[in-house]
Amino acid sequence: MDKKITGVFNIMATPFDAGQALDLASLRKLVEFQIDKGAYGLTILGVLGEAAKMSVDERRLVVETVVAASAGRVPIVVGTSHADTATCITLSKAAFDVGAAGVMIAPPRMDKPIDEQVIGLYEEIAAQVDQPIIVQDFPPVNGITMSAEMLAALAERIPNARYLKLEDPPLMEKIGAIRERTDKFEIFGGLGGMFFLEELRRGASGTMTGFAFTEILVAVYQAFSAGRHEDAERIFDHYLPLIRYENQPVINLMIRKELLYRRGAIASATLRDPFVPIDAGTHDEISWILKRVGIEDPTQKIEF
Repeated sequence: MDKKITGVFNIMATPFDAGQALDLASLRKLVEFQIDKGAYGLTILGVLGEAAKMSVDERRLVVETVVAASAGRVPIVVGTSHADTATCITLSKAAFDVGAAGVMIAPPRMDKPIDEQVIGLYEEIAAQVDQPIIVQDFPPVNGITMSAEMLAALAERIPNARYLKLEDPPLMEKIGAIRERTDKFEIFGGLGGMFFLEELRRGASGTMTGFAFTEILVAVYQAFSAGRHEDAERIFDHYLPLIRYENQPVINLMIRKELLYRRGAIASATLRDPFVPIDAGTHDEISWILKRVGIEDPTQKIEF
């Protein structure tokens, strides 16, 4: 397997059954689904993978199941963020032991940390984890804003921290600011893919997002990478209403799981508590949005 971390990585939802227990059969099915849709790799146990709602043992089981199901066909990135640094290191080592290509780590909440504290945290982890680390810059998770200057310094000091998952708007301006200071990061956007095309124009290497129609982002990426920029723009602009609608604050994961359920990728759209279900109006709007962008049957292949 080529373990290169580039292109469109789907951040996988974690399937639960109606009783909110892990649904491993759906998890395996979701791996097959995403690979079939052209995902370049899979990122598991991200924020919207509901990792914070799982025990350490459950997280390990998810990693083992996904790595086994992927059978080396695509690289797997594992979210191993944890409030306890020792646990983060243990989870990271366990992920690599079963075949992960990288681990994605966001700093835990700190009380107004200075840059040196944040870099020091990654240095502590990297001292024991010498394989690829994806630095996750997502302030809503931890309240920590990483400046372009700090990220450039981190890249210079930590040789295996060569990937950045960037979700700190304004995304494109921050990509530009980082690129001005270092060329050592492969930068991935996120935020549901809402700015994927603009991110690519600014030099992003791909995206890591859980958008339920992976093949749309793959089509955009492949067209852009081949120099067919007008095709990339046409595809992206056509499906942007769906991308935008799915990524609504608060209910984005509920919409995403509903779409995956409608696509036949998982057996249930259940989230683990705490969550608030989407209402009947949102269910109707999902059908309306799909029809607006020409997806009459979400289980069928999309032609670009």
